Amino acid sequence: MPKISLALIRGGKSAEREVSLASGREVLLHLDPKRYDVRVYDPLTDLAKLVSDAPGIDVAFPVLHGLYGEDGSLQGFLTLLGIPFVGSGILASARAMDKNVAKRIFRAADLPVAKDVVFRRGDDEDCVERSLSVLDLPVVVKPSNQGSSFGLSVAKTRGELESALAKARAYSGDLMVEEYLKGREFTVAVIGNNDPEALPPIEIIPGEGHGFFDYGAKYEPGECRELCPADLPPEETELVKDLALKAHEAMGCRGLSRTDFILSDGVFRLLELNTLPGMTSGSLIPKAAKARGLSFPALLDRLIELALEKDWKLPNNPGNF
Repeated sequence: MPKISLALIRGGKSAEREVSLASGREVLLHLDPKRYDVRVYDPLTDLAKLVSDAPGIDVAFPVLHGLYGEDGSLQGFLTLLGIPFVGSGILASARAMDKNVAKRIFRAADLPVAKDVVFRRGDDEDCVERSLSVLDLPVVVKPSNQGSSFGLSVAKTRGELESALAKARAYSGDLMVEEYLKGREFTVAVIGNNDPEALPPIEIIPGEGHGFFDYGAKYEPGECRELCPADLPPEETELVKDLALKAHEAMGCRGLSRTDFILSDGVFRLLELNTLPGMTSGSLIPKAAKARGLSFPALLDRLIELALEKDWKLPNNPGNF
């Protein structure tokens, strides 16, 4: 049986480049060399080579995070080249990357989210005054289109809010100021196309010095604990899994997604949905897959199988676009 020719795409030029490179190394390490002929590409330098090689590529595995990789840009490029790829298509990727658009979709699907105020590029209103007219301190300030908590801050005072807005502006012209919800943090991965399955929930417990699951808690060893499966009553486990499935379908995702939640005052509220989450051996999706009985290589095989499915079409979605 001939090997599958696979383009592993990692690196890129977003703020999450180093995370992407680490994910790419782990994926390459766990792809079965007897099954795949892997070619590695970095969008920062190798797009012309990818175009040239496209006729000989069976499937692409993007391991990119943030802008120019997770936002629909690369997905559109691969679609034009006629290369099937792991993960969601152009529309779902773009929707999920914009936190404001994503929350509108969640609200339309009657999914619980935090209250927020949105500021667009070029707004000349007083962002501090408008935020405080709607929300009480503390608040969370975040760029609308970044991942890995880049540019995200918790502001407890008016002065901190001013600084947090300036910090977020350095990453994006569009900002979101959101009510701060104190509670337990969870994440749920979903795998599948027409019949997606939610994997066991994971509880994320940031270490001391991290008030939330920030960049350091995510990527510095020992800075947080992750309990998988999460210690939840059966009914709450099923509830949060159902919410993740509904978010996956409402966004029009395919292949995989990972939705983050906070359990505050007895309610699971959606924080965000990731269409190309981290894929190192210490990342959350491989951990959830392991709890489900899928090894890392088996998880990668399954995601590639889903990318090669020909008849994918989620409800209310125009196709794998």
